[in-house]
Amino acid sequence: TVSRTPSLPALVALVAIAALASQEACANPPAPSGHAPPVASSGSDAAEPAPRATDAAPPVDASADAATDAAKATETAPIEPAPGGADFTPQALAIFKAAACGGDHAPPASLPATLTDAHCKELSASYAEYKKTWLDVAGPFLAKLRPANLPETVVYPFGGGDLVSALATYPDLREITTISLEPAADPRGIDGANATQLTRALRDIRAHLGKLFLKAHSRTDNLDLESKGVLPGEIVFSMAALVVHGFEPVSLRYFRFADDGKIVYVTDDDLKAAGDKKAQKSLFQNAELRFKRPGEAKVRTLRHVGYDLSDANLKLRPQVMKHLESKGKVSAMTKAASHLLWDDGFSTMREYLLTHMEWMISDTTGIPPRRIKGRGFVHEVYGMYEWPEPFGSVNNRDASDFKELFKGKDPIPFRYGYPDNRSHGHIVVTKKAP
Repeated sequence: TVSRTPSLPALVALVAIAALASQEACANPPAPSGHAPPVASSGSDAAEPAPRATDAAPPVDASADAATDAAKATETAPIEPAPGGADFTPQALAIFKAAACGGDHAPPASLPATLTDAHCKELSASYAEYKKTWLDVAGPFLAKLRPANLPETVVYPFGGGDLVSALATYPDLREITTISLEPAADPRGIDGANATQLTRALRDIRAHLGKLFLKAHSRTDNLDLESKGVLPGEIVFSMAALVVHGFEPVSLRYFRFADDGKIVYVTDDDLKAAGDKKAQKSLFQNAELRFKRPGEAKVRTLRHVGYDLSDANLKLRPQVMKHLESKGKVSAMTKAASHLLWDDGFSTMREYLLTHMEWMISDTTGIPPRRIKGRGFVHEVYGMYEWPEPFGSVNNRDASDFKELFKGKDPIPFRYGYPDNRSHGHIVVTKKAP
């Protein structure tokens, strides 16, 4: 298949909340309708707790100077690693610097400065080209499509390695879950890698990021190759997305799902019990990367889940669906998804989206017209579409329905996932019917 695909010290946080209620309200908006905010705890789906009502307003006589000082303290306060689980933040920072060319941390000692300089010079040129030719074009276009007050929780099935366009699509997201067949993979390869290994890995990373930037989606074969190397592709692609969008990593942890869908973080004891690195491989299937903008208090979360979303697998292993259902109403996206949402073998994920999403953006590998009938949604389309590229299982009825939907539409100046079979870019918005 082609898949598309760190918290504040308590004292400073309380001072900031007491002094600037309105600022805190912006940084921590109410949960979307139907989505109860989770309670942070070790071994569960953690999130920053909402301020209590009694803490929400400052005293009437609070001075403007005190409020200003509190705001500055909030913006510059160091972020602590998220609680619980084995901490892989050092590896995240090393990959952020060495592979994605971000941040001010020193690169690994095993990486010669000449190699770093050459890699970052070439990669920086790719970043600049991507921003100019795709992000600066697609970003404003997508902003006009996106309605206000969407859920800040995003679900992106078949979306491995594609945080970069997810952040372009939903720049205000607080949490995003990407799901694809590829595992997040072990980030510790960078710890002991020698110059030869890193030279080869960085060369491959540049090539694969180039394809991502060119095609606006990630290919499974690229991600699968990187998951076996010293630099895990899912993590590297996500770090590159942070650089492009001006973020920095805060923490990196790994997790699995309990039977009820709650998150259980991988611990040092789990790693010891598993044995050697080969035996530990299954513990690195799912990753949680927290990130933020420098100087910003709002911490965002990417959870990448390595999972088979076919109905057959979800019947045996429903934990990921229980986890997704606990999020309540969500925003959604998918693209370059091998037409799997057309397929009856992926009806569980399709039904989840139709039940839980408020708004969705995709290429034509999203939910086809006949599947939204009677479900309270309508399609709005942009760009041109003649017929699908033959990726995955293509249904002629759905292809014909989409072709009819796009009749008379004008072209758009960028690709969003797959083009059609004549290289036309196109977008499908699935939104609530009036």
